[in-house]
Amino acid sequence: MQSNMDRLILAALDEDIPTEDLSTNAIITAYTKGKAQLLCKQDGIIAGLDVFARTFALLDDTTEVFFHFQEGDAVKSGDLLAEVIGDIRVILSGERTALNYLQRMSGIATHTRKIVDLLEGSGITLLDTRKTTPNNRIFEKYAVKVGGGSNHRFSLSDGVMLKDNHIAAAGGIKQAVAAAREYASFVHKIEVEVENLDMVKEALEARSDIIMLDNMTPAEMKEAVRLIDGRALVECSGNLTAENIAALRDTGVDYLSSGALTHSSAILDLSLKNLKRI
Repeated sequence: MQSNMDRLILAALDEDIPTEDLSTNAIITAYTKGKAQLLCKQDGIIAGLDVFARTFALLDDTTEVFFHFQEGDAVKSGDLLAEVIGDIRVILSGERTALNYLQRMSGIATHTRKIVDLLEGSGITLLDTRKTTPNNRIFEKYAVKVGGGSNHRFSLSDGVMLKDNHIAAAGGIKQAVAAAREYASFVHKIEVEVENLDMVKEALEARSDIIMLDNMTPAEMKEAVRLIDGRALVECSGNLTAENIAALRDTGVDYLSSGALTHSSAILDLSLKNLKRI
């Protein structure tokens, strides 16, 4: 996990510092020890503390970060989250990249926790999707878990999920499932995306392991669950918001997947302030 994380953080640092930090090097020409404070400016769930610290460590492994909160903690505006101590040049050069990760991941965890809380007691598991920022999937899916959600497929190599275009390419649900069952290892479940009740019946006849109800109304979902009657796991997806989630709580589905967890979560407002020499 750390080797994957390091590779991606280094790429982000290379993007931000292709040759040098011109502003910092112009005003500080030698090692100067300093300290800065990580401050919270908005209530939420904190996620990505290790990524934040690792960003500075990859620039200089003598940099120290002292956290006052743990991963997954609820934080409030005005909280002192951490202190970063080390070469001022490193603090200044790593600040934006470190904050970009921490703000983004904390925003996802905050949004996820809100939806998880709304689903509490329903028996529904909240899932993310592959609608993630390119090259940031490991960070964003991790943040979903910190927020209390669960991960769907991490990549196309993780499982069989037959969507509308797969079904069209194969010539129908029956043909797509049969081909997938013949090709994939027996350890892989086969999930089929359906858009109406007729497709639900086809997916059942094809012996799908998971049936994903795409953009159906709550009434249609209830009828689909009745038809499936425990013969497959049931996932629903499409346009989930905090406002409409109440209507989904009693549909009887097992899983609820939401791309918005990763593609539409606002960042959590954090800042690195009060830098001083020590």
